[in-house]
Amino acid sequence: MSTEDENDLIFKALSHRTRRQICDLLKSEPRTTGMLCDLMPELDRCTVMQHLGVLEEAGLVVAERRGRERWNHLDALPIHAIHERWIGPYAAYATSMLGKLKRQVETPAGA
Repeated sequence: MSTEDENDLIFKALSHRTRRQICDLLKSEPRTTGMLCDLMPELDRCTVMQHLGVLEEAGLVVAERRGRERWNHLDALPIHAIHERWIGPYAAYATSMLGKLKRQVETPAGA
């Protein structure tokens, strides 16, 4: 799978608010699927599992079996890679442009 295909999977996974919520819940600590279901009572277990599947396919969640429990761990490295590739450079560009605009506004006319 190409890097662009992997990026597409990550963006797709993060495009849904429920999956972003799951990532937020896993940010502080791993949780079982049951714990996630308890924290999202508006969703049934099947729906939570489907969202976890999309996150796993994108490499954002790693599942670990411990007996009958399935522990879900957030893997933030794909998000970091997206930040390095897209967000960081665009933020630097925007900051640079804002700096230029500030200098233009603050420079007296005719100077």
